[in-house]
Amino acid sequence: MTVKLTFLGGLGEIGRNCAAIEHDGKIALIDCGLMFPEEDMLGVDLVFPNWEWLKERSDDVMCVIVTHGHEDHVGSLAYFLKDFDVPVYGTDFSVALARGRVDEVGVEAEFVGRPDNEWTECGPFKFMFVPVSHSIPQGAGIVFDTPEGYIIHSGDFKLDPTPPF
Repeated sequence: MTVKLTFLGGLGEIGRNCAAIEHDGKIALIDCGLMFPEEDMLGVDLVFPNWEWLKERSDDVMCVIVTHGHEDHVGSLAYFLKDFDVPVYGTDFSVALARGRVDEVGVEAEFVGRPDNEWTECGPFKFMFVPVSHSIPQGAGIVFDTPEGYIIHSGDFKLDPTPPF
């Protein structure tokens, strides 16, 4: 069983964070963020990841797993969920923020808040959220338990050079 990781945005740029992990013929999306346009993108309001190839395999997409609630990680989620009826997993705070953005667009979706350090299963995917320090509460990395071994997606993190403790 081969595990594949495909980045749909977020590499070499700030924003559009989105990756797809595939195994057993099924796909889980990690984050679904947006990017604000560059100066030369006249008339463009928002830039989304390119999930066109997923439309051809829409039955294989199982879920979206969000690392935290910043726009560059959940900002295009509502537009993705217009095309894909899948649950969204994240920490309680992350899914609350994502739900608010999705509700603004009027899209119905299932949001599942999960605690840190507990395994969750969706289709062939087994994953858990691991807390990371960031500028937003309940930011998390994700650990996937796969036939190829553990895969760790760090999410965003921020180290505080002057912590209060």
